[in-house]
Amino acid sequence: MVFQPDRSTYNYDMRYVGTVYRPPSEANSYLLQATIGCSWNHCTYCATYHDKQFRVRPLAETLEDIAMAGRAFGDQVRKVFVMDGDALAMGLEPWEPILRSLSGTFPNLRRVSCYATALNLLAKSEQELRRLRDLGLELLYIGPESGDDVTLKRIAKGASSADHIKAAAKARAAGMKQSLIFLLGAGGAERGVEHATASARLATAMDPEFLSVLTLMLIPSTPIYKLAESGRFQMPSIECLLRELRIIVAEANPSDTIFRSNHASNYLPIGGRLPRDREAILEKIDAALSGDVPFRAEWSRGL
Repeated sequence: MVFQPDRSTYNYDMRYVGTVYRPPSEANSYLLQATIGCSWNHCTYCATYHDKQFRVRPLAETLEDIAMAGRAFGDQVRKVFVMDGDALAMGLEPWEPILRSLSGTFPNLRRVSCYATALNLLAKSEQELRRLRDLGLELLYIGPESGDDVTLKRIAKGASSADHIKAAAKARAAGMKQSLIFLLGAGGAERGVEHATASARLATAMDPEFLSVLTLMLIPSTPIYKLAESGRFQMPSIECLLRELRIIVAEANPSDTIFRSNHASNYLPIGGRLPRDREAILEKIDAALSGDVPFRAEWSRGL
């Protein structure tokens, strides 16, 4: 959800550049575009930010947006998601006034979050991350997509599984919560089991508060789509994708995480807590594999 104020009362307009994206759990958040695009932007499966060149918005513009949103929404805002693709790439110079302005503008603000990458986290010191946390940046959405280093190289993620483990440790030491995203099908039909097994292992090691899975969708213009068109990448069947999901649920052993597969790309929306609800989730996956639970219709899937 993007807040839509009554324009007869407020002279406010969302000055977003291009299409904006946010996690499903930020549906009721105020979306603040402090950066444009993605600082990495090489992942072979992603076309989200291909129409944008990464840059940090002028700080004055961002602070002006916050002020206008404050006049429009006031105490309605409880969560803020800072965009675009990996806003953690910003240095402390813009982050500090942005976070101060958010806390000073929205009296009922409970959480500030953003997308981040392992590269973003490794580029910052623990002291810098702690400073951001103290100023209100609480939750990072991180998409390793896979724990399998072969798959990570093939999708050009830019970081290894070991990099993600180090990054998660830094975030945790700074007091930041993590929401991890893994991508069913990222290993192709060839490496489905390896991809899922290593993803479960990485989820255990990173030990997030939130864990979700999406399903790879082949988007025209992306490198992985072109590989599929030429026969050099084969998308797994629905059954194989569900078996990947089953491996992740069965083998991931975080301390206590909220697990979701409710993204529109997935064929089977399920959820619960891991490890507490593991057996109940596995029963639902098995029921889908046996045909007792229907898959999400293809027409209703999307990004």
